[in-house]
Amino acid sequence: MGKIAEENVYRRLGEKINNLTFRAPWNDIFYNILKNLYTEEEAALVVNMPYGLSSLDRISKITKIEENRLRNILEKLCNKGLLMDLWNENDRQYYFMPSPLLVGIFEFTMKRKEDDLKMKEWAKLFHDYMSKDDFLFSANFSHDEQISPLRVIPVEETIKTKDNIAFLDYEKVSSLVENSDRFAIHICSCRKETSLNGEKECDVPLESCTALGFGADYLIRNNLGREITKSEMLDHVALSKELGLVFCADNVKNNPSFICHCCKCCCLALAGLSKYGYTNSIITSNFISKIDESLCKGCGKCLEVCPVNAMSLISANDPKNKKKKKSHVNTEICVGCGVCASKCPTEAVNMINRGSRVIHPETTFERIILQSLDRGTIQNQLFDNPQSVTQKFMRSFVGGFLRLPPVKKALLSDLLRSSFLGFVKTGAKMQGKGWMTEL
Repeated sequence: MGKIAEENVYRRLGEKINNLTFRAPWNDIFYNILKNLYTEEEAALVVNMPYGLSSLDRISKITKIEENRLRNILEKLCNKGLLMDLWNENDRQYYFMPSPLLVGIFEFTMKRKEDDLKMKEWAKLFHDYMSKDDFLFSANFSHDEQISPLRVIPVEETIKTKDNIAFLDYEKVSSLVENSDRFAIHICSCRKETSLNGEKECDVPLESCTALGFGADYLIRNNLGREITKSEMLDHVALSKELGLVFCADNVKNNPSFICHCCKCCCLALAGLSKYGYTNSIITSNFISKIDESLCKGCGKCLEVCPVNAMSLISANDPKNKKKKKSHVNTEICVGCGVCASKCPTEAVNMINRGSRVIHPETTFERIILQSLDRGTIQNQLFDNPQSVTQKFMRSFVGGFLRLPPVKKALLSDLLRSSFLGFVKTGAKMQGKGWMTEL
């Protein structure tokens, strides 16, 4: 009976995580990941607590766990990155929510300071789970999903603002840094996982990704990253440009919580495109590469540095030199990072407007709502109490309606997206959660 009860609580935990903002399909490997990371007590708590941000008092009332004991469990889960906690300045208390698989459990686990043997075992489990064909990516990107957790930010110096090119502040790393008040540097989870599994090809340091604002606050508070100054942050950005890394930020316009500094050999998000072919696994920048054939020497440097293999060499059709090559951009997969333009020795690569502008969520609140709508789990954010019979009915009823492809497509469209988000924000404010809509 004990083993059956144990398997049951972890299966229920897997269902809970699968119903957050990023799908996590069940299999035996996922079961082993959860069993390694959560105690049975921790698993049961996460299963029974609300889906969304909730205070200690609310979680205690819903789970029936006494506050002092509950606080200890919550703090341990936050230190392990299995819960996220966020300070609300209005009522001077922390709010807690379960971490999704991505961005969440995987990333925060790989940042932990555990012994090498345990970390290597976890890295192997994550590798086996996330690299099983396109198992994970198929669950999240095979139904024309539009909202990814990450967006690409171009190398700033490659964007020439002539010719009426609009280059807005939220598209510039320098502006994101300037508008933030706290910074952290931390271990790149993808690089740590590939390193422990013997697949890391680059010489980029493990401690290379960064967090901003409340994201930095979370990592520093839970010993998952270390604080750095704004000057150190800017120096690190400059180093990443030299190394030819891709900047991938939180997919929001305002107050992004992180900027990843990604390499082509390790990054999981870029692999979704380059390895598995899901062009929606990462949101492109508003720019795209274009080759000036009069300057291109066909040296192949752009092929070497392109993180998603969007560059190739084709015949230059030069009658005087039949062996001469020129670069070609696959516009279907170019993410607009600008790394090729920054490394081209002849300045033959230009970054131009993509055409229609990419629409990004304004805030983290909007991203969570839209990403959940995209994944068919938004009902859990709207009715987040798993212990309420009434809310269980509403989750089933509303969720079934919102998962209908025509409904989802309409609500995510440019025509209805703003109205839908406005409706959800109004509901949040009526429940006293207005501060969350500003995140």
